[in-house]
Amino acid sequence: MIEYPRPDGALSRAYLAEAEGAEGPKRPGLILIQEWWGLNANICHVADRYAAAGFTTLAPDLYRGRQANTADEATHLKQKLDFADATHQDLAGALSFLLQRCSKVGVSGFCMGGALTIAAAVHLPELSAASCFYGLAPAQLANPALIKIPFQGHFAEQDEWCTPALVDALQAQLPQSAEIYRYPADHGFFNDTRPEVFDAASAQLAWARTLAFLRQHLQG
Repeated sequence: MIEYPRPDGALSRAYLAEAEGAEGPKRPGLILIQEWWGLNANICHVADRYAAAGFTTLAPDLYRGRQANTADEATHLKQKLDFADATHQDLAGALSFLLQRCSKVGVSGFCMGGALTIAAAVHLPELSAASCFYGLAPAQLANPALIKIPFQGHFAEQDEWCTPALVDALQAQLPQSAEIYRYPADHGFFNDTRPEVFDAASAQLAWARTLAFLRQHLQG
């Protein structure tokens, strides 16, 4: 765990996973945004996976040390989160931190983190790519039509939150170059700590697509 400065001068905590073998400013960087459960062991593990794949990864602790173990707790923590502050302060600060160490920086997140991935793609123009997992940003937070960077989205066909109809509406707003993938799975299918929704085949395919996308836009 480290601390980094926000634009307003306050400090944010985050989990930092350094890419092995990366030297100097040529390494690519990634902001990884938590699910509504918080910055838990699963998100740190995903950050480690990205680091092993060559991306120096920073996962901000948006709940300031709190984590949820039930859906009710997660709902409470999510409702208390100031999404605009998280975008313009915590994520902007994370981007500045990584740009001091990396040539290009992307962003990716799951569920609530997927919504914030869209917000970051809209409001943080120094990002070079965004990969969103089953998240939709509130209209008052971000307009997807304003996204100018390469964008990729992974969505579940059996998702009762990010429904196929809502994903259709998102895709209609995005640039034609955006990559949108749909999987025969439930919301949260990438999270292997939740066997009730984890789908190994969909998760493996989404991971391969994400790495290829990020390597294309962040490396070199």
